[in-house]
Amino acid sequence: MENTRQKIIIVDDNISNLTQGRNMLKPFYEVFPAPSAAKLFEILEKVLPDLILLDIEMPVMDGYTVIKKLKSDFRFAGIPVIFLTAKNDDYSELEGLDLGAMDYISKPFAAPLLLKRIDNQLLIVRQKKHLLADRASLKDYAENLEAKVLERTAEVFHLQNAVLATIADLVECRDKLTGGHISRTRQYVEVLMHDMARSETYRDELYDWDIDCFLSSIPLHDVGKIAISDLILNKPGKLTLKEFEIMKTHVTVGADAVKTIMQHTNEHAFLNHALAITVSHHEKWDGTGYPNNISGTDIPLEGRLMAIADVYDALISVRPYKKAFSHEDTCKIIEDGSGTHFDPVLVSFFSRAKDEFDKIAQENTDGSGIFYK
Repeated sequence: MENTRQKIIIVDDNISNLTQGRNMLKPFYEVFPAPSAAKLFEILEKVLPDLILLDIEMPVMDGYTVIKKLKSDFRFAGIPVIFLTAKNDDYSELEGLDLGAMDYISKPFAAPLLLKRIDNQLLIVRQKKHLLADRASLKDYAENLEAKVLERTAEVFHLQNAVLATIADLVECRDKLTGGHISRTRQYVEVLMHDMARSETYRDELYDWDIDCFLSSIPLHDVGKIAISDLILNKPGKLTLKEFEIMKTHVTVGADAVKTIMQHTNEHAFLNHALAITVSHHEKWDGTGYPNNISGTDIPLEGRLMAIADVYDALISVRPYKKAFSHEDTCKIIEDGSGTHFDPVLVSFFSRAKDEFDKIAQENTDGSGIFYK
C-alpha cells in the first residue's frame, strides 16, 4: 500500500536534538533529519515536505538566512516552517514570524506540545489547500456559467434575428417589388454608422447605443405595412390623397405593435431602437414629414439614418408607380434634400460613401430586374 504519511524535515546542528526530535515524530510522520542547512537543501531537491522544523542557531547558515532562501524559491515558498530555538525573547520570535515562519517553539520541547503545534499547522495547510481547490472549482463554475450564458444569449439573439427576418419577409412578400429591401437598407445604415463612429459624429447620441440591437431593429421599420391593403400597397400608379393617408398609417401601426411587445417584457434595449426607427423614418429634417411633423435633431437618430437608406433604396428600385432611378440621379436627389428632407450631417457621410451604397445595391439584387441598369 502506498505510504500516505505526511513528510517533515527537521533541521538542527545538534545531533542529540535532531535524534530526539526524529524519535518523537517518527511514529506519526515520515521524518527526514538534516544536521545542517546544506543538507536541508540537498533533501529538498528530492523530497517536497509538508512542513519544516528549523533550528535558528546553526553555523554557516542560520535559520533566518535559511527561511529567506526558502521563501525566495517558488518551489519551496509555500512550505510551512516552524522555528525551533533556545531563544525565548520577544524580538527573536517576532523576527522569525516576520520572515514567514508559521510558529515558534522553544527548546527543550515536550513531545505532546511539539506534536500539537505540528498538527495545528498541518491542519491550516490542509484547510488552505481545500479553500484554494474550492476557489478554483468555483472559478471554473463561474467561467462555465458565463460561457453558457453568453452561448444562450447568442442563441436568443440569433433566434430574435430569425424571427425578425421572417416578419420582414412576410411584409416583403406582400409588397411585391421590394425584394431584398430589408437586407440592403441594413447594410446602407451600417456603412453610415461605420463612418460616423470613426469621426465620433453624434457621439453623445450614440454613447448608450447597443449597435447590434439597433441594426437588428431595422427589419421592423416597415412592419406596419402588413396592415395595409394589397390594393394600395401594390397599386400600379400614383396613390390618391386618401390612399396615401392610409399608406402613412403603416408607421403608427408598426409603432403600436412595438409598444404592445414592450408591455410584455422588461428588456427594452432592442425595442427602444425598433420603436424609434419605426415611428420616425418618414419624418423630414424641415418638419414636413409624418406622422408627427418633428424636425431637426428632434427626430431620433435611428429615423434620420433610416430615412437616407430607405429613400436611396426606393429610388434605385422599380415601384408600381415609377421606374428605377440611376445611382447618379438618386445621389443627386438625396444631396439636394440635405437640410430639407435629410439631416445635412448624415448626407455628408452619404456623399462620401455613395460608391459603397452602389456596390451593396448591385451585389444584393434578387434577379427580378428591380434595379436600375
